[in-house]
Parts: sequence; C-alpha cells; structure tokens
Amino acid sequence: MAPADKAEGKRPDEFTLIEEVFAPLAADAPGAFALKDDAALYRAGEGCETVLTVDAIVAGVHFLPDDPPESVARKLLRVNLSDLAAKGAIPKGYLLVTAWADETSLGWIRRFAGALLEDQRRYGLALWGGDTVRTTGPLTLSLTAIGEVSAGAMLPRGGALEGDDVYVSGALGGAALGLELLRGKLTGLGPEDADYLIRRYREPDPRSTLGPRLCGIASAALDVSDGLLADLGHICDASGKGARIERDRLPLSDAAKRAIERDSSLFSFVAGGGDDYEILFTAPAAMAGQVKAAATESAVAVTKIGCISGAGEGVTLVDGSGRSIPLKQLGYRHF
Repeated sequence: MAPADKAEGKRPDEFTLIEEVFAPLAADAPGAFALKDDAALYRAGEGCETVLTVDAIVAGVHFLPDDPPESVARKLLRVNLSDLAAKGAIPKGYLLVTAWADETSLGWIRRFAGALLEDQRRYGLALWGGDTVRTTGPLTLSLTAIGEVSAGAMLPRGGALEGDDVYVSGALGGAALGLELLRGKLTGLGPEDADYLIRRYREPDPRSTLGPRLCGIASAALDVSDGLLADLGHICDASGKGARIERDRLPLSDAAKRAIERDSSLFSFVAGGGDDYEILFTAPAAMAGQVKAAATESAVAVTKIGCISGAGEGVTLVDGSGRSIPLKQLGYRHF
C-alpha cells in the first residue's frame, strides 16, 4: 500500500487496522493484551463494584454525516462517561465496536482514533477491546464503558423520595439549540454564541468530577440525554413519585439566553431538548449543604430546580406564578 493510501485512502484489512490504529489506545491497559486476545481481563478494586454502560451512535441520527471525526469520537466516549458519572462511578476502560461504512477513509479513522486517545488521557481510561466490521449502511459506532464505585454506593434511578429537592448540573438546552444551528433552522446568532452551542451538541462535557462526589448525598440520579422533563420522568417512574419543576430556575448559558430572548419559542429546547448530558439528581433537603460542597469541590455548577412530589402526580413545569406550563413533547424518543 502506498504511503498516501495508508494515510488517507482505502482501509487495510481488519487486523492491520486494529494493530496500527487501535492497539495504541490499549497501551496503558495490561489486561487488554495489546488487543491480540479474544477478551480482556479486569479485576475491580477491593471494596468496589463494577458499573457498565453502553451507547451506540449512528450517522444521520446521533451525529451529522459531515461532523468532524474528532467530534464524533469525543461524543461517543463522553456520552458513556456521562452515564458512569451519573451513577457515581469512576471510569476505568471501554470496549469499542465499529461498523465502518464503505466511504469512511483511513484518514477519517486515524483522526477518530487520535481524538479517542486524547480523551482517554483526559478522563483516565483505556481501550480494552471490541470488534471491527464493515457495513453497507450508515457509519455505526458502539462503546461500552466500565467504571468502579464503592460497594453499595451506586446512584440509582429509582431512589427519589417525596420532599427531595431536584437538582441539575451545568446548563440546559445548549446542545439542542446547537443541532438547530447545524440544521440551518436557527440563525441570527453571533459567531461566539453559535460556536458555543454547536460545541455543546458535538462535544458534551461529562460531569465525571461531580458524579462520584454525589454518592451518599443523592437519592436518585441519571444524565440528561433525552431531555430534562423526559429524564426526570424516568426518575419519577422508577421511584413511584411525581415532580414539580420551576421554569425560572432552569439554568441557561449566556448563549442560550440570548437565543431565547430573540425567540421565546426556543425555550422548548431547554425543557425538552436532548443531548445536554448534565447530571439530574434528587437529594433530601437536609443534604443541601453537602450538595453545595460537592459542586464547589468538583468545580461544576449545580442548580436546585424543583422538588419531588407524591405518587401519581407526574412531572409538572410551572411558571413564576405557580401555573402549569403545557408542553407538546417532553423529550426525544427513538420510536
């Protein structure tokens, strides 16, 4: 194969691709055996339990076909790290399944792998194994992340109790607005605001420093992937409770605020848009001080947005006067 082909052109066979492009991502994981075995070996630390999560992303569904390979790689890894963070787990390693479309060049794959390596170093984990195949359909990527949490400390989805406060990290709605920008449905924003919102969509920021600090504090938690109200509904369903959320408390970035000031209908993306990957959690009112300390120690903003109510009351969004705000759609659904 000519050097030009090797850098940018057609792909080598499966085993050469693994050896040349992906084995370096496993260099820091002795139990990965340089990706030359059929399985990886991992032993959880003493007094710890293993947490596993998996997400798949598909071109044209979870990312746009012309998104940069670096952004695709970061999104793939970070949405899984966000799941671990919401369970209070510390990331350790991951398994990667790649179904490469015919038009995916070797150069694209190399850039994808390079971004994965950068994020591995940032978040402290390594590639342990996976599978590489070809597809005649759209590019499809699946990643299974493995983490550790102290025994009995994993944050459940179904532990919310009536009277608990509801909190969310970071800011909401930016990712959904970023997708609208990329689709050409949102215009008129300044370049800095547009760049920020697009980055929120393409490259989420998993709250890996906050999640583990919520163990022993939060009663229930998950990450905001389908949309704030939809995901809070998952907590309520699993807990057998309802929730009341105050619209004016929902945290917004400056870019999102400016977009909504221009068009108030865009607020629906704050309450119902997906891809924020912030931690949504509940905690007893008596834990307010510990929640504040966890936010300070992790350098992640946390905002109280409402409270958990009684069984059968559903999720209600209210305005400043306490009146219910109807919404057509609570969040994203695949089917």
